[in-house]
Amino acid sequence: MNNILKISTCALAGLLIACNPEKKEVETTAPTTEISQLEKEHLLEMVGYAESVNLGLVDDTIKGSARREAKGSIGGTEVTINYGSPGKRGRTIWNGLVAYDQVWVSGSHWATAVTFSKDVVIDGTEVKAGTYAFFTIPGVSEWTVILNKNFDQHLADEYDEVEDLVRIIVQPKELDHEVQRLTYEVEKTSDADGVISLSWDQIKVSMPFSIK
Repeated sequence: MNNILKISTCALAGLLIACNPEKKEVETTAPTTEISQLEKEHLLEMVGYAESVNLGLVDDTIKGSARREAKGSIGGTEVTINYGSPGKRGRTIWNGLVAYDQVWVSGSHWATAVTFSKDVVIDGTEVKAGTYAFFTIPGVSEWTVILNKNFDQHLADEYDEVEDLVRIIVQPKELDHEVQRLTYEVEKTSDADGVISLSWDQIKVSMPFSIK
């Protein structure tokens, strides 16, 4: 995220040269509300389309879902999330595009895949190192968050509750800003604990985990 902010700051400052902390003389200008097409292309290349949309740097004009990857490290355990990132584009998301009380792929197209490099513990359940599907059942006041053994599936077409490894109930958090493109993060809460969080529209839900 620091790299994204650094790149964004450079672009918004109107710099047409790479940010170089060793350069003694750097031309700076006051931030402006509009950026040039050259800067937009630079941002799209460097931080990705979905990230640029969420930063408000470009309008979301692509109807498809960007394939994204989120990574984090907690106590030497690497967590990687590979997912499809649909855009809001003015649509009603919750109980609209995404139905309440139904199993959702929590992304788009192929199942959202979560990979742990080492064993972790989720809600008292030991989860071995490997790759799993991340499903949810959204609701008004609570969500069911699911880790399923079958990550290689399209949407929830082949979802089978029998293959659920973890099922926990969490409360959604209302955000004070809109997230235009569905976004996952791996967040550290302590040296031995972290959360996998999903944010979209003005809702954020998180699944906590601990390293062994």
